[in-house]
Amino acid sequence: MLPWRRIRRFRKTKTRTLLPALALAVAATAATPTAAFATDTASEAVSGGWNNYSCKPSAQHPRPVVLVHGTFGNSVDNWLGFAPYLVQRGYCVFSLDYGQLPLVPLFHGLGPIDRSAKQLSAYVDRVLAATGAAKVDMVGHSQGGMMPRYYLKFLGGAPKVNALVGIAPTNHGTTLSGLTRLLDYFPGVGDIIARGAPGLMDQVVGSDFLRRLNEGGDTVPGVRYTVISTKYDEVATPYRAQFLSGPNVKNVLIQDLCPTDISEHVTIGLTDGLAFHEAANALNPEHATPTTCASDD
Repeated sequence: MLPWRRIRRFRKTKTRTLLPALALAVAATAATPTAAFATDTASEAVSGGWNNYSCKPSAQHPRPVVLVHGTFGNSVDNWLGFAPYLVQRGYCVFSLDYGQLPLVPLFHGLGPIDRSAKQLSAYVDRVLAATGAAKVDMVGHSQGGMMPRYYLKFLGGAPKVNALVGIAPTNHGTTLSGLTRLLDYFPGVGDIIARGAPGLMDQVVGSDFLRRLNEGGDTVPGVRYTVISTKYDEVATPYRAQFLSGPNVKNVLIQDLCPTDISEHVTIGLTDGLAFHEAANALNPEHATPTTCASDD
């Protein structure tokens, strides 16, 4: 059993807060310098074995893995479970912060997603230069599983990426369990959120960003895609909107592998051993082993 299971109840309660309310709260957060947070989180990641730029990929794991956090996440907190999981298995692991808003520390993934993709592009180049690898693999949670697709499709990322694994990704947007429909009854609120935290409105079903991203197909040639979802997701809804269509795509519903898994949107990315095991299978399909209820270790 993973040691982080004890935070499940707290995380589940946290995710049930309305995204629009959180957006307004974040936009109104009092200014706090971000430099100290950046230093602390970077040090924590290195001490945990990842974001170590002296790491050189092995013959067994020849590609570094770039982890892409979700909305309101950051490069450390989102990966306290999965990054060490990969490091222990011999991977070179890296994670970035993206989508920062001015004067908003710690909570990231709130800026315009097309700009966040440019930050990802620069970060991938940095990782490739440091490791000497020709390509990276990516694992992203929530927005972090969807945003890299913009990088692949529009920013020349496809030749630099072997595989993209999305854990509960917002690939075709979210209704937030139907709550986004309330925006129709409060004219102007959507505009306020879009100005304060555009990364949120970019993920609403039918947004201009998503229409452009998905126009002409979900995938690009040369990249392998894996989507890992849970039917108990209450944030990226409906959960089947997370799935991709196209060649080199594998869509996985975690309950098809273990019916008793009750992870929801946050816990599937933070603590779920089955999701971790299936993501590792996607990174190394030649040595994949079946994911079952017993894979939760």
